[in-house]
Amino acid sequence: MKKNPSILLIYTGGTIGMMKDSETGVLRNFNFDELLHQIPELNLLDCNISTYSVDEPIDSSNINPEHWITIAELIEKNYSIYEGFVVLHGSDTMSYTASTLSFMLENLAKPVIFTGSQLPIGDLRTDAKENLITSIQIAALQDPDGSCIKEVGLYFEYKLYRANRTTKLNAEHFQAFASLNYSPLIESGVHLTIHRDKLLKPNKKPLKVYKTLETNILLIKLFPGITDQVLNHLFNTPNIKGVILETYGAGNTTTAPWFINLIKQTIKREIPIINVTQCSGGRVIMGQYETSIKLKQMGVISGKDMTTEAALGKLMVLLGQKISPKHFKNSYEKNLRGEMAEN
Repeated sequence: MKKNPSILLIYTGGTIGMMKDSETGVLRNFNFDELLHQIPELNLLDCNISTYSVDEPIDSSNINPEHWITIAELIEKNYSIYEGFVVLHGSDTMSYTASTLSFMLENLAKPVIFTGSQLPIGDLRTDAKENLITSIQIAALQDPDGSCIKEVGLYFEYKLYRANRTTKLNAEHFQAFASLNYSPLIESGVHLTIHRDKLLKPNKKPLKVYKTLETNILLIKLFPGITDQVLNHLFNTPNIKGVILETYGAGNTTTAPWFINLIKQTIKREIPIINVTQCSGGRVIMGQYETSIKLKQMGVISGKDMTTEAALGKLMVLLGQKISPKHFKNSYEKNLRGEMAEN
């Protein structure tokens, strides 16, 4: 156990990195080189903090897989130097980034904690300071065998969640994120309450970073009245490598012959189709109702209780590994990073 662990704070952009000019009221980028001066409370933490800001911080709405690869490479490059990493990120796409990073980083044995804020760090009522301070404190937690947290997490409003279990549910409240199918890893109150039975316990193999992401995929939310013309056009887009369907309830869809035939023909083209529920909580159980029996029979892949964000990131990473179509379904339905229930 290291007494004063070193933490690398990575700033990619977002509201948390903004400060309001006291005279003009205009928001400007925060200078992270002056972090300890601006937030003296960080000096109370028993860790050494280094900062890194990307050359051009961006709004999270502009985040793309190239940025994910940059973050993963930065962690890989500094993995032996630091005991933990905190990534500051805009909240709008944070669950997408954090979920995908969890699949890109195999055998992770150190914390990678994502956080951000709803209000700028210099705002009077900001949530940024608490999120930042506690995220660093969590990243610095040590057990006798090393880091306490050995996975990618997302910290927001007093709770650390497994990153690939999260989704953003609210654009206005401080409690912006939820993890409806998996309870928090840590809860922050007067003390930090660590739910150790919820933590991942990875093997001791070396870190492996997957940097090839397949982005030629479709994400389609079904709705009553969606037409065969629309779906046929989408499913026949050139070079499509995978499809995620957001279905109703426990994984149900229309049983219209044109839809069933479209799914069947797509799978015959060796394009995997992932079934995730539109519901914020709950899971896909194909075959529970008549409206999903045929999907199961045709080989549609069950996303079980995964979030859409996790399903998307997992699909990008696994397709990037060029797994053969024969084995892809089994690979996808495995629980790789705690993103889904075992059964």
